[in-house]
Amino acid sequence: MGDFDRPVPKLPIPGKRNILITSALPYVNNVPHLGNIIGCVLSADVFARYCRLRGYNAIYICGTDEYGTATETKAMEENSTPRQICDKYHAIHREVYKWFNISFDEFGRTSSPQQTEVCQAIFKKLLDNNWLSENTMKQLYCDTCEKFLADRLVEGNCPTEGCNYDSARGDQCENCGKLLNPTELINPRCKQCKNTPRIRDTNHLFLELPLLKDKLVSYIESMSVAGSWSQNAIQTTNAWLKEGLKQRCITRDLKWGVPVPLDEFKDKVFYVWFDAPIGYVSITSCYTRDWEKWWKNPDNVELYQFMGKDNVPFHTVMFPSTLIGTGENWTMMKTISVTEYLNYEAGKFSKSKGVGVFGNDAKDTNIPVEVWRYYLLTNRPEVSDTLFTWSDLQTKLNNELLNNLGNFINRVLSFLAKPTGLGYGSVIPDAPGADSHPLTKKLGEEVGKYVEQYLEAMEKVKLKQGLKTAMSISSEGNAYLQESQFWKLYKEDQPSCSIVIKTSLGLVYLLACLLEPFMPSFSVEVFKQLNLPLEQASLCDEKGDMDRAKRPWDILPAGHKIGTPEPLFKDLKDEEVEDYRRRFAGSQADRLEREEAEKAAKLAEQLKKKASGCILHASS
Repeated sequence: MGDFDRPVPKLPIPGKRNILITSALPYVNNVPHLGNIIGCVLSADVFARYCRLRGYNAIYICGTDEYGTATETKAMEENSTPRQICDKYHAIHREVYKWFNISFDEFGRTSSPQQTEVCQAIFKKLLDNNWLSENTMKQLYCDTCEKFLADRLVEGNCPTEGCNYDSARGDQCENCGKLLNPTELINPRCKQCKNTPRIRDTNHLFLELPLLKDKLVSYIESMSVAGSWSQNAIQTTNAWLKEGLKQRCITRDLKWGVPVPLDEFKDKVFYVWFDAPIGYVSITSCYTRDWEKWWKNPDNVELYQFMGKDNVPFHTVMFPSTLIGTGENWTMMKTISVTEYLNYEAGKFSKSKGVGVFGNDAKDTNIPVEVWRYYLLTNRPEVSDTLFTWSDLQTKLNNELLNNLGNFINRVLSFLAKPTGLGYGSVIPDAPGADSHPLTKKLGEEVGKYVEQYLEAMEKVKLKQGLKTAMSISSEGNAYLQESQFWKLYKEDQPSCSIVIKTSLGLVYLLACLLEPFMPSFSVEVFKQLNLPLEQASLCDEKGDMDRAKRPWDILPAGHKIGTPEPLFKDLKDEEVEDYRRRFAGSQADRLEREEAEKAAKLAEQLKKKASGCILHASS
């Protein structure tokens, strides 16, 4: 599954199910943390892998979102250029996702020539179709820096009653979450020179959302039902509509961005939230010159988009309105899968405070990638915020992966690998009569139901439910082994033992297939131990029959010789958990710990002196 290789680009195939998958473009000015990873790229990757497993013609497109104020701000902080910031963080993101086994078909960037080309073409269509207007805005201008200040280049006191946070940004207060305009800030200051800016008039271009409302609402009403939009996406979208759509400014007084192709706006660029979703299109155009076959083919292509809840209105209101306004036949989003927030231990992830596990940290823990993926996906915040805790990760690894899944597979393969007289010498036995063996027949019926539930969950993008269902098959397998008492059958009733072992091997194969979207590296190892090529992984047989899960004894051929069994997981010990908890508790916690240690050392020194004085006094 060559994640970052460059095979021949896939194009939609008539008569097949063609699925275009995107995940919200991660912003390039920081390292992604676990919450970012599960909210966007990991969730989309699971669905993309599932689609490929089903034989659908699917591509997964993503990349770094590189324009806008946040990049300029980061460049100022690091005393470099926006381009250098983008190059640095794009490489970091790329490495993090590569380690997490994210199987992009294309992972690109929005600072490409293709982005400028596609973005400006869409803009010109909107202009030609009279969906844009020009208006004067009052904006903060810094006389010292001689420039208008974009949202994030201004800080000040939050105007919200009861908040008054003194480092609120011009676009949002991080303390209370309220969306702001820079001119609303109390005691505003330029982020670069710290001087007080003044209000000046500046002209900008606006997308006329109110005029596009009828077409937009028609799209939302039909597609939210057809695409089974997640409830949080529907609620957020309806809240925007209920509040009333307003003109949306699509330009900014910045240098770093897609230039506005009009002489009177030559000193301005497009607002990042206008140009970022267009990045899906431009990155696809980097993947294939025939990108329009994916993006202007609504009758043959289904678009699935993955993101965190804060990105919803830009994908259900802004981006669809932009595409509708061009008057062209775009592939519109069918299904949106939205996650809430994953929080860390007692609070939020914070890079500045060193709190929480970030993408590049996960690799350094020596906890295997399949464990990280499994834990994040069982904890996927699909309906409400969820919490990452080290003790929970330990429990899920030790109880679910090691004692349930790993134990089942290792028991089956190790017994098969025992030499003849004790086992089967690694060769899969024949198992005539399996379909009339009562315990085995009952297992087949149960497993068949679980696979149906798995498929139903995955088709509806209920990834957490899909994973839980697949793991239930492992539990069924363990119960089947125990109830059959195969170790006794080997001596007392070898034909029945062969049925149990061949059936269990079918379950091992099935589990490796069902869990491949969630833990690809785990599946690679299981297929290696089965001595089978991973390309053979499929949920249906050569004829496309999905019912073989009901006959697990027929999945693998008798006479096939397996590879060498090895334990698939190792336990996480209490002392390791404590070490990780300390390591990622943050610089603030480290400081407090150091202060406590220093206090303890001083106290010990005082007690030592006091004791020494007592001894001297006694001896005198």
